[in-house]
Amino acid sequence: MTREPVVIDVTVPDLTGRLAVVTGASDGIGLALAGKLARAGAEVVLAVRNPDKGAASAEKIRAEVPGAAVSVRVLDLASLASVAAFAAQLNEVGRPVDILVNNAGVMAPATRHTTADGYELQLGTNHLGHFALTGRILPLLRAGRARITTITSSAARSGRINWDDLQSERKYSPVGAYGQSKLANLLFALELDRRGEAGEWGITSNAAHPGTTVTNLYASGPNLGRSRPSPYEAIMTRLARLGVLVHGVEQGVLPAVYAATGHGARRGRFYGPDGFGQFTGRPTELSVYKAARSEEAAARLWDVSERLTRVTFDAT
Repeated sequence: MTREPVVIDVTVPDLTGRLAVVTGASDGIGLALAGKLARAGAEVVLAVRNPDKGAASAEKIRAEVPGAAVSVRVLDLASLASVAAFAAQLNEVGRPVDILVNNAGVMAPATRHTTADGYELQLGTNHLGHFALTGRILPLLRAGRARITTITSSAARSGRINWDDLQSERKYSPVGAYGQSKLANLLFALELDRRGEAGEWGITSNAAHPGTTVTNLYASGPNLGRSRPSPYEAIMTRLARLGVLVHGVEQGVLPAVYAATGHGARRGRFYGPDGFGQFTGRPTELSVYKAARSEEAAARLWDVSERLTRVTFDAT
């Protein structure tokens, strides 16, 4: 069944006293979202791989939002040890988390790379790292009755989970592995909400995608494993200049802003742009992609993810 697009007016509510954690908050969608949360009064943890870049981003937010409460903590989602260390820091402080945005990611390295734990880089970073993080701070999320928004991509629409070669060891496709990881993000977000509701965890989970947004994602990932610069960034920049099928961060961040903070945003739903092909446009509630509607696939992915990360969602 196709859902008719519902255009959304994005107004961020007062978030004074709330604690938000945003992964990949040093640039792009993550930085823009962190700035909007801080402007609304939230205390924001910038969870970043590069602490120097994170510090510069925190200063940028403070310059734009005087008095902003932002802090930087190191989180490398391509290392389950780093995820565990980050979660341990938050758990030691013990403050409830009200908003978690699983945003960080890597896209389409030209050659196969692996995480510190030996998993294919895109699946390991985009999905498994966020799965482990969410599970490890579940007590804080429950205490904050948190809203958890996981950032996926329209690439999930054509993605598929290759159960027989999950880590792309036999055959690696940059775009195929990316689509798999983004489908995993969407499956996880929906399954997390189902389990949270069934178990009365007190959390809500949804998903969002930014459309085709000009960010560093199109340069950093595609240049991995290449001797010459990837054409992705140049193509994206040219399309943005022409105003064709691409929009800027200020537009791309809006579905995530609404999903993470909007009073009308609903649990277990999916938000993104309303334009042609979902490339650009105003934020709206989208129909969940067919590949992500299978609860059987979501449950299977959950079990596999628990085994690979050695993290279980202990809600007792």
